[in-house]
Amino acid sequence: MTMLPNTMKLPRLILSAAILLSICVGSAFVDAAASPLDRPNIVIIMADDLGYGDVGCYGGTGVATPEIDRLAAEGLRFTQAYCSAGTCTPTRFSLLTGVYAFRVPGSGIAPPNSPALIPAGTPTIASVLKGAGYHTGVIGKWHLGLGPKPDGPDWNGKLAPGPLEIGFDDALILPTTNDRVPPVLVRNHHVENLDPSDPLWVGYKSPSPEHPDVKNFPNATRISTVHGHRDTIHNGVGRIGYFTGGKAALFRDEDLADRCASEAKRWLTDHADEPFFLLCTPHSLHAPRIVHERFQGKSPMGPRGDAIAELDWTVGQITAALDQLNLTDRTLVVFCSDNGPVLIDDYQDRADELLGDHDPNGPYRGGKYNVYEGATRTPFIVRMPGVVPTGDSEKVVCTIDLAASLASWVNAEVPDAALHDSRDVMKALLGHTDAVGRSALVQQDNGWGSYGYRKGNWKLVRCDGRAMQNADLKMKRTKQPKFALFNLLDDPGETRNVIADHQERAEMMKKELQSIIDEK
Repeated sequence: MTMLPNTMKLPRLILSAAILLSICVGSAFVDAAASPLDRPNIVIIMADDLGYGDVGCYGGTGVATPEIDRLAAEGLRFTQAYCSAGTCTPTRFSLLTGVYAFRVPGSGIAPPNSPALIPAGTPTIASVLKGAGYHTGVIGKWHLGLGPKPDGPDWNGKLAPGPLEIGFDDALILPTTNDRVPPVLVRNHHVENLDPSDPLWVGYKSPSPEHPDVKNFPNATRISTVHGHRDTIHNGVGRIGYFTGGKAALFRDEDLADRCASEAKRWLTDHADEPFFLLCTPHSLHAPRIVHERFQGKSPMGPRGDAIAELDWTVGQITAALDQLNLTDRTLVVFCSDNGPVLIDDYQDRADELLGDHDPNGPYRGGKYNVYEGATRTPFIVRMPGVVPTGDSEKVVCTIDLAASLASWVNAEVPDAALHDSRDVMKALLGHTDAVGRSALVQQDNGWGSYGYRKGNWKLVRCDGRAMQNADLKMKRTKQPKFALFNLLDDPGETRNVIADHQERAEMMKKELQSIIDEK
């Protein structure tokens, strides 16, 4: 506490006024969580395929994660936080738009030549913050399509619409994923480092019988695959989709994390003197897990563990940059994941064999591609020293709520009917004792017709296809009942379907879920 100088000589009235002013200033600092006097910086870091139990602060044992653990120690660790879907594209769509992705056809997992899934001018978390005076940027994995419908991206021309048409001022993105073509980065509207004399072609059929794909050259890969990743080989790895040309623009998988971190640090430095919103989306630990050489062998869990270590380093680079720029106390940092874990996602990297005692999904069932708790209940940490208390929170929050919550927090204007499914849970995110969080939440898979509907401690699982993938973390498609009901308070692992004992509740929740799905 800073003492006022020579307070004994001040007249009592002035002293009282000084004390009152001090109290008011202190109260204003605390209440800044509800109505900030100036615009705090905002950084969202969304990991890829990171499970609830993959990091130390959530019980992970297979690899050290000191940077993420530090974030949790300095902030609020949520134990009932969710992403909105069991796969990347729909979660990322909902994070930006505040709208459940199942409302938009074709928003499952975007293919290499997908047009932009979010039309130009759509209100997003970026556009509403930009309207409130923020400089906005996105760095990392995108996987939401580029270019107009129905044509899709012109890889050799202007790639629009894309991030800049929905509110971002700057973008350096991995346009699809690291297992899909093309293996390039896009800066703003153009493929970075593309030589016009060596045009880039992307398609779904082999361009020639001699094309370097897994079918023609099975021994040219350093990681074997079983089914999906058998098209063009790049950097010794089979991908989904075919491409030719663009040699000067092609990335090396090992360098992606370094590029993400260095670009984030540069961007933060460039915009340190203005309110900013940065969405940073590292590709780790999406397969193929090809980390930089300095991380190879860091974990006894093999490439998947090494990728967790590389992700942790990336997080540390961003938080260190905030420290160095004296921005830590002025920046709200949110760390989350786009979906739960997957072990062998076609690439045979022995992630299942080398797991040991590590539980990627913690105590929960399922993982990526389904709607059980392990698919969507993921690490979620919020840090802002002096505003967000340290500790744990059991409040139910979701990545889809970040748009409405942050817009409310900074008093941003939101167009009517925008951010339709996003809820203002900012009090919960900031650790207020009177916060309630979400009362109900819908989760989805990647468009195969499975939904999870949580209301209070009850969860209804609806499986229209009567099967789900990766329900046991073994990537098998297993039969499931069309409806199941779980009491998460008594059975957080979703091991006992109690629908027969609670038919009235189940019927009510079925109707409520369908009503939410049918909303326009």
